[in-house]
Amino acid sequence: MSSFEKGAHILVFPFPAQGHMLPLLDLTHHLATHGLTITILVTPKNLPILTKLLSSSSNIQPLVFPFPPHPSLPSGVENVKDIGNHGNFPITNSLANLQHPITHWFHSHPNPPVAIIADFFLGWTHHLAAELAIPKIAFFSSGAFLAAVLDHVCHHIPLVRSQELTIFHDLPNSPSFPRDHIPSLARFYKESDPEWDLVLDGHIMNASSWGWVVNTFDALESRYMEHLTQKLGHGRVFGVGPVSLLGGSDFMTRGQSGSGSGSDDVVTWLDGKPDGSVLYVCFGSQVFLTNDQIEALAIGLEQSGVHFVWVMKPESVDPAGIGSGRGMVIKGWAPQVSILSHRAVGGFLSHCGWNSVLEAIVAGVMILAWPMEADQYVNARLLIDDQGAAVRVCEGRDTIPDSAELARTLVESMGRHKTEKLKAKQLKGEAIKAIMEGGSSSRDLDRLVKELDRL
Repeated sequence: MSSFEKGAHILVFPFPAQGHMLPLLDLTHHLATHGLTITILVTPKNLPILTKLLSSSSNIQPLVFPFPPHPSLPSGVENVKDIGNHGNFPITNSLANLQHPITHWFHSHPNPPVAIIADFFLGWTHHLAAELAIPKIAFFSSGAFLAAVLDHVCHHIPLVRSQELTIFHDLPNSPSFPRDHIPSLARFYKESDPEWDLVLDGHIMNASSWGWVVNTFDALESRYMEHLTQKLGHGRVFGVGPVSLLGGSDFMTRGQSGSGSGSDDVVTWLDGKPDGSVLYVCFGSQVFLTNDQIEALAIGLEQSGVHFVWVMKPESVDPAGIGSGRGMVIKGWAPQVSILSHRAVGGFLSHCGWNSVLEAIVAGVMILAWPMEADQYVNARLLIDDQGAAVRVCEGRDTIPDSAELARTLVESMGRHKTEKLKAKQLKGEAIKAIMEGGSSSRDLDRLVKELDRL
């Protein structure tokens, strides 16, 4: 156990969805390089995601527990990417059954952790930490705006569920959202259902955490970070993003689960295109477009005349006549960071998941927003209304866009001097500045490491 003598020992518990795991692994890498000793808790099928991280540092050890079964989950499913967004609920409840094995491991360890950093979906770990008498830190892979909205929703769920429109009076500028645009917990929650109560209680308990770590930076969300700090009533709120900048180039292919057909030569294809002329189209690992949506989007792309790279699910049906030499379709995984950072890419048609938002910001690429569920409407509002760095293209999980209208929006948005494009490039500079020495995120990271070391 000599590796556990280097620095304070922290237990890290990620939620098994790509948009949650990868940011927390980036943060873990940073903490390990600053002398802390980390144990990462995963289930067997998620262990391969840690391969590069584990090889990068002797300070990091995996703790692997069998995935507890759940009647709503097919056998073998241990990650949301294998089932879609509706898997968040049963996976959260399954993982809560690990409380006793974790407790047993903790008490049998010669040098047990002094704190637990858990994903905000795993709020039940507050009770675990209380039982172990150690502090619990909530990690928000999402932004501060979403964290504030979700906290309000969970503390006022009967009222929010009864309203068509919720006005968040306590948030800066009192934003309002229709019921369909707020986090889906409010719509799907079933009162007096033990499993839903566990999820809701977990989110409410997050507010009692010893600290919050948020994957954001001041130039993007300073007023929402100030709101959270004031609301929680202590100074242990840390804006440490974009954490993808902490991992280094070796982490560009984290989360890859096999090669997409064409991922190897997409960069070569982009090399032959003019600067800023290509639209990158990708809706993340959890969104499955219907055949009608794919067809409408394909027609819109064709009519627009723009160059594009479109990443589809392997099982998606190829739309008729797509491409005409102006487009490239990749089935499966694609090197998103490499694509977005290519000089030829000038726009990103995205669902506005937070990972994608931050990757676009780091690349200086304007987002064309099509929010569908979960945090995506809140993220789109932040980019479009607060920052002026994105364009709204469509919205809704089941919406089929009008192809002609879509084509017009794509042509206008991809124009060379579009204001949103310039704002996106400004945000890139701010993000890089935040993570550099003396920047807001760098200062908060230093503060976090010092606080953890004191424990």
